[in-house]
Amino acid sequence: MKKAGLLASLVIVLVLAGVSTVVAQRRGGYGGGQRGPRFGGGSGAPILPNLPYDGKFTFIRLRYGPPIAFQTQRVGWSHDYPEGEVHFTKILNELSYLGPHMEQSNVVGLDDPQLFKYPVSYMCEPGRWVMTDAEAASFRAYLLKGGFVFFDDYRGPYDWINFEQQMQRILPDGRWVDLDLAHPIFHAFFEVKTLDVPQYYDRGKAEFRAIFEDNDPNKRIVALANFNTDISEYWEFSDTGFKSIDESNEAYKLGVNYVMYGMTH
Repeated sequence: MKKAGLLASLVIVLVLAGVSTVVAQRRGGYGGGQRGPRFGGGSGAPILPNLPYDGKFTFIRLRYGPPIAFQTQRVGWSHDYPEGEVHFTKILNELSYLGPHMEQSNVVGLDDPQLFKYPVSYMCEPGRWVMTDAEAASFRAYLLKGGFVFFDDYRGPYDWINFEQQMQRILPDGRWVDLDLAHPIFHAFFEVKTLDVPQYYDRGKAEFRAIFEDNDPNKRIVALANFNTDISEYWEFSDTGFKSIDESNEAYKLGVNYVMYGMTH
């Protein structure tokens, strides 16, 4: 492993170990046998007002369906909010010079003009995703203008069927391509050694698929799908001990690589 990659790996381990120690002392989360007072997954956490744009890197969580001011039930796009991105941006801050906002993410609709200020975006549980024609047109413009999106957390083949139908409305000519380890996105910051990564829900082997600009694999990735896995679940619960640090590290490495790739392509 390159020196920079080794150092970054050590930083992740140390940061997560420190957080896990705090959680072990309070005996909360899955690591203590109970979920505890977690905000994610529909526990009633308020969706915070968006931070005003100031040029700093901001984690963008895409919303589908009507906006909500307060979670009263599980809403697909809000799963792992806010712990997932809060933990992730702390790691990103430790490893890079992006200087991200670490206190929260921004939740942005597909047709919100503010989205065009942010080159990287993320959507959780796209298997339940539906949208209007206006949202499809606006998001198409965002991607074609240079935006990059990665999708995460699928619950089986039926989720993919709906997701693919929605993406066809956005990019009618787009074709999904299975990625292998040789693609630069897996070497954008960390040297990812294998794509045989742990699958959070034990639903089979994780797969990584992409749509390229002009369907040309030599051009940039427009949209990336972590199919059959859920890396943001690892982010959310990385401070609980429910999953091993090694597994959480792999999820963080993928996320960091995605952001670095999206910011440089």
